[in-house]
Formats: sequence, structure tokens, C-alpha cells
Amino acid sequence: MPRVDLLSFTLEEAAEELRGLSLPKYRAGQIFAWLHKGVDFPAMVNLPADLRTSLAERYVAQPAVILENKLSGRDDTVKFLFGLQDGQCVEGVLMRYRHGRTLCVSTQAGCRMGCVFCASAIGGRVRNLTPGEMLGQVVSVNRYLGDAGHVSRVVLMGSGEPLDNYANVIKFLRLFTGSSGAMISMRRISLSTCGLVPEMLKLAREGLPVTLCVSLHAPNDAVRVKLIPAASSYPIEDVLQACRNYTQVTGRRVILEYALIDGVNTSESDARELAERLRGMRCHVNLIPLNPIPESGLNPSSEADSERFEQILKAGHVSVTRRRELGDDIGGACGQLRRSCLSRQEAMK
Repeated sequence: MPRVDLLSFTLEEAAEELRGLSLPKYRAGQIFAWLHKGVDFPAMVNLPADLRTSLAERYVAQPAVILENKLSGRDDTVKFLFGLQDGQCVEGVLMRYRHGRTLCVSTQAGCRMGCVFCASAIGGRVRNLTPGEMLGQVVSVNRYLGDAGHVSRVVLMGSGEPLDNYANVIKFLRLFTGSSGAMISMRRISLSTCGLVPEMLKLAREGLPVTLCVSLHAPNDAVRVKLIPAASSYPIEDVLQACRNYTQVTGRRVILEYALIDGVNTSESDARELAERLRGMRCHVNLIPLNPIPESGLNPSSEADSERFEQILKAGHVSVTRRRELGDDIGGACGQLRRSCLSRQEAMK
């Protein structure tokens, strides 16, 4: 019988679950606190030894453990590969900014959205992650950092489409930001989607003021569907209308992600069309230097083309910045480290 992922439980749920061990009520609080510090059962020193043994037999304390990490030689970016209990692996990226440390968290093992520039899509979606597996990535990195600090911001932009794992992602957000969790503000969390319109509308009604980031990557449907096959279900105007709705309901500005791909979406006409489409919309465009993967055959745009694209958007009164490139020397793009791990596993069979 598989062990239960205890990190997926709220404090109240954990207390109810642990009633079967005839524990005093305060024990649940002790165990919950240890779990959120990234401590496994044998090291929970204020618990009786026999209880620690019983817990380890029935439950998983840390469902996402660090298997390996790579530190960039160019900046302070760290790429992590997390191992899950069933042998699957996912990845995360820790980025250091002036305002603190931001962790990019995965929400699925693989992805079924099919984005042609993303290594996560290769092989499709294997399964959804549990709330505890998402939270475990943050907990493990906080333990890795130790006295050096902690994760202060989270972006759900790793492997997977967060809104394709809707219920588990919502529970993760509530666990992570609740009074018994990490006590981080929802406003320090960003959630990225390729534009699943029904779930975007549903998210707006959740009362969770996270920053919504939408992978746009094109000025029109013709280009967008070539880059994001899943976009064929949701026309770009429907996606942008869902963005406007999110802003109206939550008061939060939406971030539009736009990867600059040579010869695909960076012409002057692309920039003008995008500026016109976003006219009057409360949003901010992040222009992203493409971190290429060999399987895609796509390349980043030149510095001159990127600069021209940005200036045309600014001339059209669109709020825009070009993100700096982080972690490109350590396979920083979504899915690259996981893909290399799976390739090694396949070679060993």
C-alpha cells in the first residue's frame, strides 16, 4: 500500500488523519511544523521514537526531494531536479533578484499543451502533481538555502500547465499562503497559463489575488496556434477578454509573456499588430529571450530585432520590458533538465 503524502494536508486535515494513531491534538501541530521545514520523520526530535517509526511507515514527509542541482556560472541561478515517490522527476529554477529569491515551481510531470519551444511538452503529460509535491519543491529549496535565506516569491511556470491541474494548484496556493503555512502573500505568487479560458474565468472568482501570467507569444491566432497547439481551442481575443475580466474582478494587472523567436513572431508588422491588439488594456508585456532546445529548431531573435520590437510596443503605449536571460548555461528552460534525466534513465534500461 503506497504511503500517504502528508504534506498535501491542511493542519486540520492532518489532525483528523492522525487521529487514527491516537495522538494528542498538539502532536499534529508539531508534525505539521516539521513538514513545512523540510524535515523527515526520523529527525523530528520532539516526537517519541516509536511514533517517528510509525509515521515513516504510513506517510511521506517530503514528496519532492532534490536529486541534483546545477549552479549557473554566469549568475546566481540554480536549477533543481526533484525526485517524486513514484520515480517521476520534475524541475525547478531558483533565481536571485534585488527583491529576493524567486522559485519557479512545476505543477505536472510533463505537459500536454504541446508548446513547440518547450522541453516539458516532449513526451506529453505523465500525471498531475499533488499539492504536497508542489509545496515540497519550495520546502526542499528552503532547506537547501538554510541560513542563506528563503524563497520569497513563487512562479508557477515550471513543467506543466497549472490550470490543467486546477484543483491541486488551488489547494497548493491555499496551503502555501495560509496561516499555518509559509505565510507568504498571494501577491508574491505568479501563475502562468497558455490561455485555458474557462479556468482563467474560474480563477478570477477564487478570491486569490495571484499575478496571472499568460503565454501569448504571438500577435494573432495564425502564429499562435503554430507555437501553442492547445491555443486552437481558445482564440486570442477570448484569451485577452479573460485577461480583462481577471483584472476587473481582482484589480490585478495581467502579465503577457512573449518569447522572441527569430523569423516567427518578431517582425515590425508583428509588433504593430500586437500593440494595436493591446491598445487600452491594463497589462504588461514581458519580452523573453528564447532559451532554445535542440528538438524545436527555433532560435532566439537577434539583439537588433528584439530592441526594435520593444521600441514599437513602447511607441504604441504598451507597458513592456525585456527580461534578462537567466540560467541558459545550465539548461534553464522548462523541461530541459528533466528531459536529460529521462534520457539517462532510458539509456540505462
